[in-house]
Amino acid sequence: MSVLVTVAIAEGSVPRAPGTKMSVDAGKVTGTIGGGHLELRAIEIARTMLADGRERHFERFALGPGLGQCCGGVAHLLFERADAAQAARLCDRAREDSWRMVSIDGAPEAALFDGAGRQIAGDPAPVFARGLGTHVMRDLAGRRWLVDAICAPRAHLLLFGAGHVGAAIVRALADLPCTVTWVDERDAMFPAIVPANVTVEATDTPEAEVAAAPGGASYLVMTHSHALDQRLTEAIMARPGVGWFGLIGSHTKRKQFEHRLRDKGVDAARIAAMVCPIGLPGISNKAPAVIAASVCAQLLGVWEAQDAALNTIEQERN
Repeated sequence: MSVLVTVAIAEGSVPRAPGTKMSVDAGKVTGTIGGGHLELRAIEIARTMLADGRERHFERFALGPGLGQCCGGVAHLLFERADAAQAARLCDRAREDSWRMVSIDGAPEAALFDGAGRQIAGDPAPVFARGLGTHVMRDLAGRRWLVDAICAPRAHLLLFGAGHVGAAIVRALADLPCTVTWVDERDAMFPAIVPANVTVEATDTPEAEVAAAPGGASYLVMTHSHALDQRLTEAIMARPGVGWFGLIGSHTKRKQFEHRLRDKGVDAARIAAMVCPIGLPGISNKAPAVIAASVCAQLLGVWEAQDAALNTIEQERN
């Protein structure tokens, strides 16, 4: 048995955003709502709930005067007994958007919705606004509900190459908000177990994975063969809707590829957008783990900028 703690409202400077969660049971804590005194107090409350049998608790925390944290904002936390069936359903839907609704006042009630707002499980629940993200609303009777957006990762990476650097990048991305399609011709190169956000594709036609990728995906090419790198680069350049493209290699390799791409009539703007060398400027260490850390930081910057632009578009539509 565990208690799920969710940041329901964040006012001012707060460590984590609405929708952030942690799970607390008698022996361990999974996830974090930002650490500090707020988290310590939340863990205490959750474990008290486990002992006294309460189903729900909602509390406002003033981080400055109440908890002595210098960020000084206000966080409203919802504590609820974890619903194992709902958690399993959400796990099955990890690559699809979902919405939870949880009653704050009155009898404990909860419902689960798909990304379009269609109810797929749980108790009857009021109509809610999907454009607001995680928030607290009141129904017509004045009863408060947590509307909780469970968003699937928007960022998707096609990683070509299962060598040492590719494997290090997969490990580094394991806990980050993305999904990965990991592609190589050599089936034996893949480890027996990969992170939950990774799908392995062992194929003799890796170029086909480029065409099958979702729009806006990112591409990272680092195979064992320069000739294959070239073919994949040409395939990526030929398709629309590329979110980001990185090619492992030196400045010399970039110049060689630029020359070949120009000879094939590839648009100059597409060539200029190709990132090669990859990774953050100023990091020269070539150890696989160092390259992975640098490239993952670079990807996070790209994905956050893309996410911000998409959020702006969605807000304007709503």
